[in-house]
Amino acid sequence: MHPLATKPPCVIAIYPGSFDPITNGHLDLIERSARLVDKLIISILRNENKQPLFSIQERMDMLRDVVGPYPNVEVDSFDGLLVDYAAARSATVILRGIRAISDYEYELQMALMNRRLRPQIETVFLMSGEAYSFISSRLVKEVFRLGGDISGLVPPPVEQRLKNRFLGEK
Repeated sequence: MHPLATKPPCVIAIYPGSFDPITNGHLDLIERSARLVDKLIISILRNENKQPLFSIQERMDMLRDVVGPYPNVEVDSFDGLLVDYAAARSATVILRGIRAISDYEYELQMALMNRRLRPQIETVFLMSGEAYSFISSRLVKEVFRLGGDISGLVPPPVEQRLKNRFLGEK
C-alpha cells in the first residue's frame, strides 16, 4: 500500500483564515468540521499587509469565546506558508469553506499549490450552510459600520465586541 493511502492514527485539521471577525458562517463550519476530525486547529494568518479591525490577540480571544464547547478545537496563529505550519502541527488536512463558485476558483488554485508543496497534506472543501452562504467578515463589518442589524450573522460576544469597537459601548 502506498504510504499516502494510509489514514493517520489521529486526523488533525487546520482551518486557516483571518476571522476578522468570526461569523456564524465560520462557526457553522467549525461545528461541522469538529465532528469529522480528531483535532481541529483554527489558525489566524498573521498578515502584516492587511489592516485588520481586530488584533491577532483579540481575534484569538473571540474565537476561544465561541469554540469553548468543542473539546477537540484549539485556536492558534501562524505566518509563512500554511503547508509548513500544517506540517509543523502534524496536520494532514487543511479545511476550507466554499460559499460560492468565486470562492472555489481561488481556493482551487491555493489547494493545488499546497498539494505541490506538500502532497501529504490534503485540502478538504466544505460547502457553507445555505443560511450562511452570503456572510463574510468584510460584509458584516460594512453593514455594521453603516448601522445595519448584524444579529444572527455573528455570535453574540462578537457582536458586542463590534459595538465596543465602533460605538464605545460596554
